[in-house]
Amino acid sequence: MKKPLAAVGNQSGRRKQASSQEGKKKCAFSSSQSKLSAPSAGLARQQKALLQASVSPYHLFRDVAEVTAFQESLLGWYDRKKRDLPWRRLVEGEVDLDRRAYAVWVSEVMLQQTQVATVINYYTRWMQKWPTLQDLASASLEEVNQLWAGLGYYSRGRWLQEGAQKVVEELGGHMPRTAETLQRFLPGVGRYTAGAIASIAFGQAAGVVDGNVIRVLCRVRAIGAEPSSSLVSQHLWNLAQQLVDPARPGDFNQAAMELGAIVCTPQRPLCSHCPVQSLCRARQRVEREQLSASQSLPGSGDVEECAPNTGQCPLCAPPTEPWDQTLGVTNFPRKASRKPPREECSAICVLEQPKALGGARILLVQRPNSGLLAGLWEFPSVNVNAEASGQHQREALLQELQSWVGSLPDTRLQHLGQVVHTFSHIKMTYQVYGLALEEHTPVTIVPPGARWLTREDFRTAAVSTAMKKVFRMYEGQQPGTCKGSKRSQVATLSKRKKPSPGQQVLESFFRPQVPTDAPSLNSAAQ
Repeated sequence: MKKPLAAVGNQSGRRKQASSQEGKKKCAFSSSQSKLSAPSAGLARQQKALLQASVSPYHLFRDVAEVTAFQESLLGWYDRKKRDLPWRRLVEGEVDLDRRAYAVWVSEVMLQQTQVATVINYYTRWMQKWPTLQDLASASLEEVNQLWAGLGYYSRGRWLQEGAQKVVEELGGHMPRTAETLQRFLPGVGRYTAGAIASIAFGQAAGVVDGNVIRVLCRVRAIGAEPSSSLVSQHLWNLAQQLVDPARPGDFNQAAMELGAIVCTPQRPLCSHCPVQSLCRARQRVEREQLSASQSLPGSGDVEECAPNTGQCPLCAPPTEPWDQTLGVTNFPRKASRKPPREECSAICVLEQPKALGGARILLVQRPNSGLLAGLWEFPSVNVNAEASGQHQREALLQELQSWVGSLPDTRLQHLGQVVHTFSHIKMTYQVYGLALEEHTPVTIVPPGARWLTREDFRTAAVSTAMKKVFRMYEGQQPGTCKGSKRSQVATLSKRKKPSPGQQVLESFFRPQVPTDAPSLNSAAQ
Protein backbone atom coordinates (compact mmCIF):
# COMPACT_ATOMS: atom_id res chain seq x y z
CA MET A 1 0.00 0.00 0.00
CA LYS A 2 1.22 3.52 -0.70
CA LYS A 3 1.97 5.65 2.31
CA PRO A 4 -1.18 7.55 3.42
CA LEU A 5 -0.57 11.27 3.60
CA ALA A 6 -1.20 11.54 7.31
CA ALA A 7 0.20 8.14 8.23
CA VAL A 8 3.83 8.66 7.24
CA GLY A 9 6.61 11.10 7.91
CA ASN A 10 7.56 12.20 11.40
CA GLN A 11 5.23 11.26 14.20
CA SER A 12 4.82 14.73 15.70
CA GLY A 13 3.63 16.14 12.39
CA ARG A 14 0.98 13.47 12.10
CA ARG A 15 -0.26 14.07 15.65
CA LYS A 16 -0.50 17.83 15.03
CA GLN A 17 -2.57 17.28 11.89
CA ALA A 18 -4.90 14.86 13.67
CA SER A 19 -5.30 17.25 16.60
CA SER A 20 -6.16 20.22 14.39
CA GLN A 21 -8.95 18.25 12.72
CA GLU A 22 -10.51 16.82 15.83
CA GLY A 23 -11.06 19.87 18.01
CA LYS A 24 -11.45 20.28 21.75
CA LYS A 25 -14.07 17.55 22.25
CA LYS A 26 -11.86 14.87 20.73
CA CYS A 27 -8.81 16.07 22.64
CA ALA A 28 -10.73 15.78 25.89
CA PHE A 29 -11.84 12.28 24.97
CA SER A 30 -8.28 11.17 24.13
CA SER A 31 -6.94 12.68 27.32
CA SER A 32 -9.48 10.92 29.55
CA GLN A 33 -8.83 7.63 27.80
CA SER A 34 -5.06 8.00 28.29
CA LYS A 35 -5.55 8.46 32.02
CA LEU A 36 -7.78 5.40 32.21
CA SER A 37 -5.33 3.21 30.32
CA ALA A 38 -2.23 4.11 32.36
CA PRO A 39 -2.63 1.45 35.12
CA SER A 40 -3.40 -1.27 32.58
CA ALA A 41 -0.36 -0.21 30.54
CA GLY A 42 1.84 -0.57 33.64
CA LEU A 43 0.45 -4.05 34.30
CA ALA A 44 1.10 -5.02 30.69
CA ARG A 45 4.73 -3.90 31.00
CA GLN A 46 5.17 -6.03 34.13
CA GLN A 47 3.67 -9.08 32.43
CA LYS A 48 5.90 -8.52 29.38
CA ALA A 49 9.02 -8.34 31.55
CA LEU A 50 8.12 -11.55 33.41
CA LEU A 51 7.41 -13.34 30.15
CA GLN A 52 10.67 -12.28 28.54
CA ALA A 53 12.60 -13.43 31.61
CA SER A 54 11.23 -16.97 31.15
CA VAL A 55 11.61 -17.17 27.34
CA SER A 56 14.64 -18.61 25.60
CA PRO A 57 16.41 -16.27 23.11
CA TYR A 58 15.67 -18.96 20.52
CA HIS A 59 12.07 -17.68 20.36
CA LEU A 60 13.06 -14.00 20.21
CA PHE A 61 14.66 -11.68 17.69
CA ARG A 62 18.29 -11.24 18.74
CA ASP A 63 18.87 -7.56 18.07
CA VAL A 64 17.85 -4.45 16.16
CA ALA A 65 19.70 -5.64 13.06
CA GLU A 66 17.61 -8.81 12.87
CA VAL A 67 14.38 -6.86 13.36
CA THR A 68 15.41 -4.37 10.67
CA ALA A 69 16.24 -7.18 8.24
CA PHE A 70 12.81 -8.71 8.82
CA GLN A 71 11.05 -5.36 8.28
CA GLU A 72 12.93 -4.48 5.10
CA SER A 73 12.55 -7.94 3.55
CA LEU A 74 8.82 -8.13 4.30
CA LEU A 75 7.99 -4.59 3.18
CA GLY A 76 10.03 -4.94 -0.02
CA TRP A 77 8.10 -8.11 -0.87
CA TYR A 78 4.77 -6.46 -0.04
CA ASP A 79 5.47 -3.49 -2.29
CA ARG A 80 6.03 -5.91 -5.18
CA LYS A 81 3.40 -8.58 -4.50
CA LYS A 82 0.46 -7.07 -2.59
CA ARG A 83 -3.01 -7.79 -3.90
CA ASP A 84 -5.15 -5.05 -5.43
CA LEU A 85 -8.14 -4.87 -3.06
CA PRO A 86 -10.94 -2.26 -2.96
CA TRP A 87 -10.36 -1.20 0.65
CA ARG A 88 -6.68 -0.62 -0.06
CA ARG A 89 -7.47 1.52 -3.07
CA LEU A 90 -10.02 3.49 -1.06
CA VAL A 91 -7.61 4.16 1.81
CA GLU A 92 -4.73 5.11 -0.49
CA GLY A 93 -6.77 7.89 -2.10
CA GLU A 94 -8.51 9.19 1.05
CA VAL A 95 -7.03 12.19 2.88
CA ASP A 96 -9.82 12.59 5.45
CA LEU A 97 -8.74 10.69 8.57
CA ASP A 98 -12.25 9.77 9.70
CA ARG A 99 -13.33 8.47 6.31
CA ARG A 100 -10.09 6.53 6.02
CA ALA A 101 -10.57 4.95 9.45
CA TYR A 102 -14.18 4.08 8.59
CA ALA A 103 -13.09 2.38 5.36
CA VAL A 104 -10.51 0.28 7.22
CA TRP A 105 -12.95 -0.53 10.03
CA VAL A 106 -15.60 -1.88 7.67
CA SER A 107 -13.08 -4.02 5.78
CA GLU A 108 -11.51 -5.48 8.92
CA VAL A 109 -14.88 -6.40 10.42
CA MET A 110 -16.08 -8.03 7.19
CA LEU A 111 -12.84 -10.00 6.86
CA GLN A 112 -13.31 -11.68 10.23
CA GLN A 113 -13.92 -15.40 9.59
CA THR A 114 -14.64 -14.64 5.91
CA GLN A 115 -12.66 -15.12 2.70
CA VAL A 116 -11.39 -12.08 0.83
CA ALA A 117 -13.10 -13.25 -2.38
CA THR A 118 -16.47 -13.23 -0.60
CA VAL A 119 -15.93 -9.87 1.11
CA ILE A 120 -15.04 -7.88 -2.02
CA ASN A 121 -18.59 -7.68 -3.37
CA TYR A 122 -20.16 -7.01 0.04
CA TYR A 123 -17.61 -4.29 0.82
CA THR A 124 -18.13 -2.57 -2.52
CA ARG A 125 -21.92 -2.51 -2.11
CA TRP A 126 -21.64 -1.36 1.54
CA MET A 127 -19.37 1.58 0.74
CA GLN A 128 -21.54 2.59 -2.20
CA LYS A 129 -24.63 2.63 0.03
CA TRP A 130 -23.00 4.12 3.16
CA PRO A 131 -19.77 5.92 2.15
CA THR A 132 -19.46 7.80 5.46
CA LEU A 133 -19.98 7.20 9.16
CA GLN A 134 -22.91 9.60 9.09
CA ASP A 135 -24.59 7.61 6.31
CA LEU A 136 -24.30 4.36 8.26
CA ALA A 137 -25.44 5.99 11.50
CA SER A 138 -28.69 7.09 9.85
CA ALA A 139 -29.41 3.63 8.37
CA SER A 140 -31.87 1.21 9.95
CA LEU A 141 -30.88 -2.16 11.37
CA GLU A 142 -33.23 -3.72 8.81
CA GLU A 143 -31.22 -2.15 5.97
CA VAL A 144 -27.92 -3.27 7.53
CA ASN A 145 -29.13 -6.85 7.99
CA GLN A 146 -30.50 -6.88 4.45
CA LEU A 147 -27.15 -5.93 2.90
CA TRP A 148 -25.25 -8.25 5.27
CA ALA A 149 -27.49 -11.25 4.48
CA GLY A 150 -25.36 -14.24 3.48
CA LEU A 151 -22.10 -12.90 4.93
CA GLY A 152 -22.58 -14.66 8.27
CA TYR A 153 -21.83 -13.62 11.86
CA TYR A 154 -24.61 -11.05 11.69
CA SER A 155 -23.74 -9.29 14.94
CA ARG A 156 -20.79 -7.76 13.07
CA GLY A 157 -23.08 -5.60 10.93
CA ARG A 158 -25.10 -4.57 13.97
CA TRP A 159 -21.96 -3.56 15.86
CA LEU A 160 -20.73 -1.51 12.92
CA GLN A 161 -23.98 0.42 12.88
CA GLU A 162 -24.04 0.88 16.66
CA GLY A 163 -20.43 2.04 16.60
CA ALA A 164 -21.12 4.55 13.84
CA GLN A 165 -24.03 5.96 15.82
CA LYS A 166 -21.81 6.32 18.92
CA VAL A 167 -19.07 8.09 16.98
CA VAL A 168 -21.55 10.49 15.36
CA GLU A 169 -23.58 11.22 18.50
CA GLU A 170 -20.82 11.29 21.13
CA LEU A 171 -17.69 12.31 19.22
CA GLY A 172 -19.11 14.57 16.54
CA GLY A 173 -18.26 12.08 13.79
CA HIS A 174 -14.53 11.87 14.68
CA MET A 175 -13.13 8.35 15.09
CA PRO A 176 -10.93 7.66 18.14
CA ARG A 177 -7.32 8.04 17.10
CA THR A 178 -5.47 5.29 19.02
CA ALA A 179 -5.76 1.52 19.30
CA GLU A 180 -6.52 1.82 23.01
CA THR A 181 -9.41 4.27 22.58
CA LEU A 182 -10.78 2.45 19.54
CA GLN A 183 -10.98 -0.80 21.49
CA ARG A 184 -12.50 0.92 24.52
CA PHE A 185 -15.10 2.92 22.61
CA LEU A 186 -16.32 0.85 19.66
CA PRO A 187 -18.65 -2.12 20.26
CA GLY A 188 -17.34 -5.45 18.97
CA VAL A 189 -13.82 -4.10 18.37
CA GLY A 190 -11.07 -6.11 20.03
CA ARG A 191 -7.34 -5.69 20.23
CA TYR A 192 -6.61 -6.88 16.69
CA THR A 193 -9.24 -4.75 14.91
CA ALA A 194 -8.32 -1.68 16.95
CA GLY A 195 -4.64 -2.12 16.11
CA ALA A 196 -5.39 -2.60 12.41
CA ILE A 197 -7.47 0.60 12.23
CA ALA A 198 -4.96 2.63 14.24
CA SER A 199 -1.95 1.50 12.21
CA ILE A 200 -3.47 1.60 8.71
CA ALA A 201 -5.60 4.73 9.09
CA PHE A 202 -3.64 6.81 11.62
CA GLY A 203 -0.08 5.48 11.36
CA GLN A 204 0.16 4.37 14.99
CA ALA A 205 2.97 1.85 15.54
CA ALA A 206 0.62 -0.81 16.93
CA GLY A 207 1.35 -4.46 16.23
CA VAL A 208 -1.50 -6.79 15.27
CA VAL A 209 -2.03 -10.52 15.67
CA ASP A 210 -4.62 -12.34 13.60
CA GLY A 211 -4.67 -15.96 12.44
CA ASN A 212 -2.28 -15.27 9.56
CA VAL A 213 0.19 -13.42 11.78
CA ILE A 214 0.02 -16.19 14.39
CA ARG A 215 1.05 -18.70 11.75
CA VAL A 216 3.91 -16.53 10.45
CA LEU A 217 5.34 -15.75 13.89
CA CYS A 218 5.02 -19.32 15.17
CA ARG A 219 7.03 -20.55 12.19
CA VAL A 220 9.58 -17.76 12.11
CA ARG A 221 10.41 -18.25 15.82
CA ALA A 222 9.57 -22.00 16.10
CA ILE A 223 6.78 -21.59 18.64
CA GLY A 224 5.19 -25.02 19.03
CA ALA A 225 3.05 -24.50 22.14
CA GLU A 226 -0.70 -23.90 21.92
CA PRO A 227 -1.13 -20.39 20.37
CA SER A 228 -4.38 -19.72 22.22
CA SER A 229 -2.79 -20.11 25.66
CA SER A 230 -2.40 -16.82 27.52
CA LEU A 231 1.40 -17.09 27.73
CA VAL A 232 1.91 -17.85 24.03
CA SER A 233 -0.66 -15.25 22.99
CA GLN A 234 1.11 -12.57 25.03
CA HIS A 235 4.46 -13.56 23.52
CA LEU A 236 3.04 -13.29 20.00
CA TRP A 237 1.70 -9.82 20.73
CA ASN A 238 5.10 -8.83 22.13
CA LEU A 239 6.80 -10.05 18.95
CA ALA A 240 4.29 -8.21 16.75
CA GLN A 241 4.88 -4.98 18.65
CA GLN A 242 8.66 -5.45 18.45
CA LEU A 243 8.56 -6.01 14.70
CA VAL A 244 6.10 -3.36 13.51
CA ASP A 245 7.88 -0.70 11.44
CA PRO A 246 7.24 2.73 13.03
CA ALA A 247 7.73 4.44 9.67
CA ARG A 248 5.14 2.25 7.85
CA PRO A 249 3.07 0.49 10.53
CA GLY A 250 -0.05 0.04 8.42
CA ASP A 251 1.84 -1.37 5.46
CA PHE A 252 3.90 -3.63 7.73
CA ASN A 253 0.82 -5.11 9.44
CA GLN A 254 -0.88 -5.70 6.11
CA ALA A 255 2.32 -7.26 4.77
CA ALA A 256 2.49 -9.71 7.68
CA MET A 257 -1.12 -10.72 7.13
CA GLU A 258 -0.58 -10.92 3.37
CA LEU A 259 2.40 -13.21 3.87
CA GLY A 260 0.29 -15.58 5.95
CA ALA A 261 -2.56 -15.45 3.45
CA ILE A 262 -0.74 -16.20 0.21
CA VAL A 263 2.70 -17.64 1.07
CA CYS A 264 2.90 -18.94 4.65
CA THR A 265 -0.41 -20.78 4.28
CA PRO A 266 -1.82 -23.43 6.64
CA GLN A 267 -1.15 -26.24 4.14
CA ARG A 268 1.48 -26.39 1.39
CA PRO A 269 3.27 -23.10 2.21
CA LEU A 270 5.42 -21.62 -0.55
CA CYS A 271 8.66 -21.39 1.42
CA SER A 272 10.76 -20.79 -1.69
CA HIS A 273 8.78 -17.56 -2.29
CA CYS A 274 9.02 -16.33 1.30
CA PRO A 275 10.92 -13.05 1.75
CA VAL A 276 11.93 -13.92 5.34
CA GLN A 277 12.89 -17.58 4.88
CA SER A 278 16.48 -16.87 5.95
CA LEU A 279 15.12 -15.76 9.35
CA CYS A 280 12.67 -18.63 9.74
CA ARG A 281 13.44 -21.08 12.58
CA ALA A 282 10.91 -23.59 11.21
CA ARG A 283 12.66 -23.63 7.84
CA GLN A 284 16.02 -24.05 9.54
CA ARG A 285 14.63 -26.96 11.53
CA VAL A 286 13.39 -28.65 8.32
CA GLU A 287 16.78 -28.29 6.65
CA ARG A 288 18.56 -29.64 9.72
CA GLU A 289 16.24 -32.64 9.95
CA GLN A 290 16.71 -33.36 6.24
CA LEU A 291 20.48 -33.22 6.66
CA SER A 292 20.33 -35.54 9.65
CA ALA A 293 18.17 -37.99 7.72
CA SER A 294 20.51 -37.99 4.71
CA GLN A 295 23.48 -38.74 6.95
CA SER A 296 21.56 -41.33 9.00
CA LEU A 297 22.01 -39.26 12.14
CA PRO A 298 19.44 -39.00 14.96
CA GLY A 299 17.11 -36.02 14.67
CA SER A 300 17.86 -32.97 16.77
CA GLY A 301 15.27 -31.76 19.23
CA ASP A 302 14.38 -28.19 20.04
CA VAL A 303 16.34 -28.39 23.29
CA GLU A 304 19.65 -27.90 21.40
CA GLU A 305 18.56 -24.47 20.17
CA CYS A 306 16.06 -23.47 22.83
CA ALA A 307 17.93 -24.65 25.96
CA PRO A 308 15.59 -23.28 28.67
CA ASN A 309 17.15 -22.69 32.07
CA THR A 310 14.92 -25.19 33.83
CA GLY A 311 12.30 -27.69 32.78
CA GLN A 312 10.15 -27.68 29.63
CA CYS A 313 10.19 -24.51 27.52
CA PRO A 314 6.71 -22.92 27.68
CA LEU A 315 6.90 -21.98 23.97
CA CYS A 316 8.06 -25.32 22.58
CA ALA A 317 5.79 -28.21 21.63
CA PRO A 318 5.20 -30.62 24.53
CA PRO A 319 7.25 -33.85 24.57
CA THR A 320 4.07 -35.78 23.80
CA GLU A 321 3.98 -34.17 20.34
CA PRO A 322 7.32 -34.93 18.64
CA TRP A 323 8.46 -33.48 15.33
CA ASP A 324 6.69 -34.99 12.31
CA GLN A 325 9.04 -35.23 9.34
CA THR A 326 6.16 -35.36 6.87
CA LEU A 327 4.73 -32.00 7.98
CA GLY A 328 7.83 -29.82 7.59
CA VAL A 329 7.22 -26.20 8.60
CA THR A 330 3.52 -26.98 9.13
CA ASN A 331 4.55 -28.57 12.43
CA PHE A 332 4.09 -24.93 13.50
CA PRO A 333 1.78 -23.67 14.85
CA ARG A 334 0.32 -26.39 16.99
CA LYS A 335 -3.19 -27.29 15.89
CA ALA A 336 -5.76 -26.18 18.45
CA SER A 337 -8.27 -28.75 19.62
CA ARG A 338 -11.68 -27.48 18.57
CA LYS A 339 -14.85 -28.17 20.42
CA PRO A 340 -17.45 -29.57 18.01
CA PRO A 341 -20.57 -27.45 17.54
CA ARG A 342 -23.54 -28.47 19.62
CA GLU A 343 -26.37 -30.07 17.71
CA GLU A 344 -29.88 -28.67 17.71
CA CYS A 345 -33.07 -29.46 15.81
CA SER A 346 -35.87 -27.18 14.65
CA ALA A 347 -39.19 -27.81 12.92
CA ILE A 348 -39.78 -25.04 10.39
CA CYS A 349 -42.61 -24.29 7.98
CA VAL A 350 -42.89 -22.37 4.73
CA LEU A 351 -46.47 -21.09 4.94
CA GLU A 352 -47.74 -19.71 1.64
CA GLN A 353 -50.92 -18.08 0.37
CA PRO A 354 -50.82 -18.93 -3.37
CA LYS A 355 -53.99 -16.95 -4.14
CA ALA A 356 -53.32 -13.84 -2.08
CA LEU A 357 -54.24 -10.49 -3.61
CA GLY A 358 -51.36 -9.18 -5.72
CA GLY A 359 -49.69 -12.58 -6.00
CA ALA A 360 -48.56 -15.44 -3.80
CA ARG A 361 -47.24 -14.51 -0.34
CA ILE A 362 -45.06 -16.39 2.19
CA LEU A 363 -44.98 -15.71 5.92
CA LEU A 364 -41.82 -14.50 7.65
CA VAL A 365 -41.38 -13.68 11.33
CA GLN A 366 -38.60 -11.66 12.94
CA ARG A 367 -36.11 -13.13 15.39
CA PRO A 368 -35.48 -11.42 18.75
CA ASN A 369 -33.07 -8.48 18.86
CA SER A 370 -30.47 -10.55 20.72
CA GLY A 371 -29.09 -14.04 20.37
CA LEU A 372 -28.50 -16.12 17.26
CA LEU A 373 -29.28 -14.25 14.00
CA ALA A 374 -30.66 -11.31 15.97
CA GLY A 375 -33.19 -9.19 14.09
CA LEU A 376 -33.21 -11.31 10.94
CA TRP A 377 -36.36 -12.73 9.33
CA GLU A 378 -37.15 -16.42 9.08
CA PHE A 379 -39.95 -18.89 8.48
CA PRO A 380 -41.99 -19.76 11.60
CA SER A 381 -40.16 -22.45 13.56
CA VAL A 382 -39.99 -24.18 16.90
CA ASN A 383 -37.10 -25.98 18.57
CA VAL A 384 -37.76 -29.71 18.99
CA ASN A 385 -35.97 -32.71 20.39
CA ALA A 386 -34.05 -34.51 17.66
CA GLU A 387 -35.64 -37.77 18.82
CA ALA A 388 -39.19 -36.37 18.82
CA SER A 389 -41.72 -38.16 16.66
CA GLY A 390 -43.04 -36.61 13.48
CA GLN A 391 -46.44 -36.21 15.11
CA HIS A 392 -44.97 -34.27 18.01
CA GLN A 393 -43.08 -31.98 15.60
CA ARG A 394 -46.25 -31.33 13.60
CA GLU A 395 -48.28 -30.47 16.70
CA ALA A 396 -45.64 -28.09 18.08
CA LEU A 397 -45.17 -26.42 14.70
CA LEU A 398 -48.89 -26.08 14.05
CA GLN A 399 -49.32 -24.38 17.42
CA GLU A 400 -46.55 -21.91 16.51
CA LEU A 401 -48.15 -21.17 13.14
CA GLN A 402 -51.56 -20.57 14.69
CA SER A 403 -50.07 -18.06 17.11
CA TRP A 404 -49.27 -15.92 14.05
CA VAL A 405 -52.21 -16.43 11.69
CA GLY A 406 -54.99 -18.16 13.63
CA SER A 407 -56.67 -21.50 12.92
CA LEU A 408 -55.07 -23.68 10.23
CA PRO A 409 -55.83 -27.09 8.67
CA ASP A 410 -53.30 -29.51 10.17
CA THR A 411 -53.97 -32.18 7.56
CA ARG A 412 -52.13 -30.20 4.88
CA LEU A 413 -48.91 -29.72 6.83
CA GLN A 414 -46.44 -31.75 4.76
CA HIS A 415 -42.96 -32.85 5.75
CA LEU A 416 -40.57 -32.09 2.87
CA GLY A 417 -37.22 -33.24 4.19
CA GLN A 418 -34.37 -31.82 6.25
CA VAL A 419 -31.76 -29.13 5.81
CA VAL A 420 -28.52 -29.11 7.81
CA HIS A 421 -26.73 -25.80 8.37
CA THR A 422 -23.73 -25.20 10.62
CA PHE A 423 -23.32 -21.86 12.36
CA SER A 424 -20.09 -20.99 14.21
CA HIS A 425 -21.09 -22.96 17.29
CA ILE A 426 -24.33 -24.76 16.38
CA LYS A 427 -25.08 -27.53 13.92
CA MET A 428 -28.77 -26.99 13.18
CA THR A 429 -30.98 -29.59 11.55
CA TYR A 430 -34.17 -28.09 10.14
CA GLN A 431 -37.09 -30.46 9.64
CA VAL A 432 -38.78 -28.64 6.78
CA TYR A 433 -42.57 -28.55 6.40
CA GLY A 434 -44.73 -26.83 3.83
CA LEU A 435 -48.30 -25.59 4.00
CA ALA A 436 -50.12 -23.93 1.10
CA LEU A 437 -53.41 -22.24 1.97
CA GLU A 438 -55.11 -23.07 -1.34
CA GLU A 439 -58.73 -22.70 -0.21
CA HIS A 440 -58.17 -20.76 2.97
CA THR A 441 -59.50 -17.23 3.38
CA PRO A 442 -56.55 -14.91 2.65
CA VAL A 443 -54.85 -13.62 5.80
CA THR A 444 -54.05 -9.95 5.49
CA ILE A 445 -53.45 -8.93 9.10
CA VAL A 446 -50.64 -10.37 11.21
CA PRO A 447 -49.23 -9.38 14.63
CA PRO A 448 -46.15 -7.15 14.95
CA GLY A 449 -43.00 -9.05 14.07
CA ALA A 450 -44.54 -10.89 11.11
CA ARG A 451 -45.03 -10.05 7.45
CA TRP A 452 -46.24 -11.57 4.20
CA LEU A 453 -43.72 -11.27 1.35
CA THR A 454 -43.74 -12.19 -2.30
CA ARG A 455 -41.12 -14.67 -3.45
CA GLU A 456 -39.26 -11.83 -5.15
CA ASP A 457 -39.20 -9.78 -1.95
CA PHE A 458 -37.97 -12.79 -0.01
CA ARG A 459 -34.89 -13.06 -2.19
CA THR A 460 -33.73 -9.56 -1.18
CA ALA A 461 -34.96 -9.64 2.43
CA ALA A 462 -32.73 -9.77 5.52
CA VAL A 463 -32.73 -13.56 5.82
CA SER A 464 -29.92 -15.97 6.61
CA THR A 465 -28.34 -18.47 4.24
CA ALA A 466 -30.08 -21.23 6.20
CA MET A 467 -33.49 -19.77 5.30
CA LYS A 468 -32.54 -19.65 1.64
CA LYS A 469 -31.67 -23.36 1.83
CA VAL A 470 -35.04 -24.09 3.44
CA PHE A 471 -36.87 -22.14 0.73
CA ARG A 472 -35.00 -23.95 -2.04
CA MET A 473 -36.24 -27.24 -0.62
CA TYR A 474 -39.81 -25.90 -0.52
CA GLU A 475 -39.60 -24.67 -4.11
CA GLY A 476 -38.32 -28.06 -5.21
CA GLN A 477 -41.54 -29.67 -3.94
CA GLN A 478 -43.91 -27.36 -5.80
CA PRO A 479 -45.81 -28.41 -8.95
CA GLY A 480 -43.90 -27.78 -12.16
CA THR A 481 -40.47 -28.14 -10.55
CA CYS A 482 -38.06 -31.05 -10.48
CA LYS A 483 -38.73 -32.59 -7.10
CA GLY A 484 -36.33 -35.52 -6.99
CA SER A 485 -35.99 -37.67 -3.91
CA LYS A 486 -35.86 -36.22 -0.45
CA ARG A 487 -32.62 -38.06 0.16
CA SER A 488 -30.93 -36.41 -2.81
CA GLN A 489 -32.27 -32.97 -1.84
CA VAL A 490 -30.89 -33.24 1.68
CA ALA A 491 -27.55 -34.33 0.29
CA THR A 492 -27.50 -31.43 -2.16
CA LEU A 493 -28.39 -28.84 0.47
CA SER A 494 -25.98 -30.20 3.06
CA LYS A 495 -22.97 -30.81 0.82
CA ARG A 496 -20.72 -27.95 -0.17
CA LYS A 497 -20.14 -27.50 -3.89
CA LYS A 498 -16.63 -28.46 -4.94
CA PRO A 499 -14.67 -25.26 -5.67
CA SER A 500 -13.16 -24.54 -9.05
CA PRO A 501 -9.35 -24.30 -9.35
CA GLY A 502 -9.59 -20.51 -9.11
CA GLN A 503 -11.74 -20.73 -6.00
CA GLN A 504 -9.28 -23.17 -4.45
CA VAL A 505 -6.57 -20.54 -4.76
CA LEU A 506 -8.81 -18.02 -3.04
CA GLU A 507 -9.21 -20.40 -0.09
CA SER A 508 -5.80 -19.19 1.03
CA PHE A 509 -7.21 -15.67 1.41
CA PHE A 510 -9.17 -16.74 4.50
CA ARG A 511 -8.48 -14.39 7.38
CA PRO A 512 -9.60 -15.78 10.73
CA GLN A 513 -10.71 -13.61 13.61
CA VAL A 514 -8.01 -12.92 16.15
CA PRO A 515 -8.68 -14.61 19.53
CA THR A 516 -8.99 -11.30 21.41
CA ASP A 517 -11.90 -10.27 19.22
CA ALA A 518 -13.46 -13.71 19.37
CA PRO A 519 -16.03 -13.61 22.21
CA SER A 520 -18.73 -12.61 19.74
CA LEU A 521 -17.96 -15.66 17.62
CA ASN A 522 -18.57 -18.05 20.51
CA SER A 523 -21.71 -16.42 21.87
CA ALA A 524 -25.32 -16.69 20.88
CA ALA A 525 -25.16 -13.14 19.56
CA GLN A 526 -24.15 -14.46 16.17
